[in-house]
Amino acid sequence: MLFLWNASSTSTNREIEIQFFDSSSGKFKKVTVGDYKPYFLTTYPLPKDKEERITNIQGEVELVRKRNLLTDELVQLAKVKTLTPILLKKLTTQFENVWENEIEHSRSYIYDNDLVFGAPYIQQGNKFVLVNDVQRELKQDFNKAFEQERQKDPLKYAQIEKWFNLCHGPVPEISIDLLGGQKNRRDVEEQIYLAFLLARIANIPVPEAHNSRRVSDWIKSMIYTHLRKNSVLIPTSRELRRGQKAHRVPGALTIEPKAGIYFNTVVCDYESLYPSCIDSYNLSYETIDCAHEKCKGNRISETKHHVCTKRKGFYSILIGALKDLRIRWFKHLANNVNIPEKKRRLANSASKLLKLISVSSFGVTVRIHGVACPPLAESITAYGRWVLQTTWEIVEKNSMHPTYGDTDSIFLDNPSPSQVQMLIKSIKKQLNLDLAIEKEYSICVLPKAKKAYFGITNDGTPDLKGLTAIKSNAPKFIQAAFRDCVRVLSNVGNMDQYVSAKKEIITVFHEAIKRLQERKVNLEDLVYSVQLYHDPRERVDISIMSQPYQCALQLMDDGETLNRRDTVHFVKVKPFNYKGRTFTVKPETHVRSLTEINVEDYIRNLTTALEQTFEPMGIRLDRNSKLTDWLGS
Repeated sequence: MLFLWNASSTSTNREIEIQFFDSSSGKFKKVTVGDYKPYFLTTYPLPKDKEERITNIQGEVELVRKRNLLTDELVQLAKVKTLTPILLKKLTTQFENVWENEIEHSRSYIYDNDLVFGAPYIQQGNKFVLVNDVQRELKQDFNKAFEQERQKDPLKYAQIEKWFNLCHGPVPEISIDLLGGQKNRRDVEEQIYLAFLLARIANIPVPEAHNSRRVSDWIKSMIYTHLRKNSVLIPTSRELRRGQKAHRVPGALTIEPKAGIYFNTVVCDYESLYPSCIDSYNLSYETIDCAHEKCKGNRISETKHHVCTKRKGFYSILIGALKDLRIRWFKHLANNVNIPEKKRRLANSASKLLKLISVSSFGVTVRIHGVACPPLAESITAYGRWVLQTTWEIVEKNSMHPTYGDTDSIFLDNPSPSQVQMLIKSIKKQLNLDLAIEKEYSICVLPKAKKAYFGITNDGTPDLKGLTAIKSNAPKFIQAAFRDCVRVLSNVGNMDQYVSAKKEIITVFHEAIKRLQERKVNLEDLVYSVQLYHDPRERVDISIMSQPYQCALQLMDDGETLNRRDTVHFVKVKPFNYKGRTFTVKPETHVRSLTEINVEDYIRNLTTALEQTFEPMGIRLDRNSKLTDWLGS
């Protein structure tokens, strides 16, 4: 069996060389394809002077018909072919309207001939035929899982089925060396499996699938594959931008938290919210602001845009198929304890890969050349905000108590199981989206600040998000003190236990301060690690230097080379004079004794870090390190 591995132009640039991996021999087989010339598309008919220029360089012109993606009209185009990509590039500058000139020559051949990288083929004469040999039982399981989709949305079902068949084709036994991977890694089999899976889904060469981390290139290839296969003209970057320049796209909604402490908090979230909106609300390049008069009333909240109601958007099909294949097939397999562990592990890896692609489906519409489309990006985030706000309103309408909402999650205070299930069903019915329980906290503390909270799960595990005390640049001492305080709450389940825990947290805090004052700490636990956002050489002459650059200057004076984005490690010390300026930190390696550390500064930092979290609990700290009104009212 032959597996399509790679494709490239030959040295003459007039032919395409396709590389297959032959599983029977373990060797590569190269096939040279002639008579496929580089081309671009332009308006038809051509002016006579343009035709003469094409003839002078031995070019050819062919009349083709394609469907315009944005207008849905069948258009006549001139397909201008040249001998080499270099001639093609020079010729395109002489035409005002040019399409599909940026697609690499060999990739263009793959798209036009409906070939798929990584997929298995057999050779029949001069043709290569795709092997589609999915096990019968597997196919039956697939039909059962997606029967409803087949009836409701046949276009999306067809895409799901195509990818399903490709994903379940055989994977050859090869050496990881062929992909540039490491032999001694434990996940070699997984690396190979994912390389072939990505190659088939995104239609990119197998080595690229293994080594590339540019998700935007994967999505762009998916788009080109689909449009070429369906004879749709690929729009230019300018057409997709609709005359708009790059600008900030309004982001997700965060509903201000109701600061406080809550028992039995249930967090529900929309898995892959943006891909789900793209799928459920038909968001695509051609469906946003379509020309149909009847569609203009289908407005998108908080925007000037509307969505087409007459035709299914291709981007909605692709992203919806990807999302459904992940959630309803691979994720389901990964959680199925009745199948072998190896199969579950590979299914879990596949699920993570498909999630990476689907969650990137929004980002590429914002800023990636060739696929950026501001109206589409604005529409996706607008639907995301509308979904969260509508969910909040549904929760309140049903006498439930939301306490916080962020992007795709909503926090519910002490709901009953029946209320949660009712909410999930209501969301599915009203919004056509899938809401699910993400986490359950026996106790949850919400500060006033957005995107920062902590909870204790039902098994006693602390779950900390966005808090100052646990940021990576905070010293280990502060992180440890905070975690010790949080650990006290692990067994709290009611108000009496909570009141007792507050007293214990006070003790933990006092003990931390005492260790600082008595200097019973390790120096390495007091180190701040901060990345330099500016070139430190440009900050040398600033009269008042921030602490990271104080550290950088001392290190550079020692002969160390530092650049922007390097990380420096320093300790807060008692103020001292350095080259006529007052410095308050030293590099970790310069501190000789704990007597140098600025204890008051560390106590102040510890207090600030903890009060952000514990203030909603009625525990208040004075910034001068004096405890006042600890237990609150």
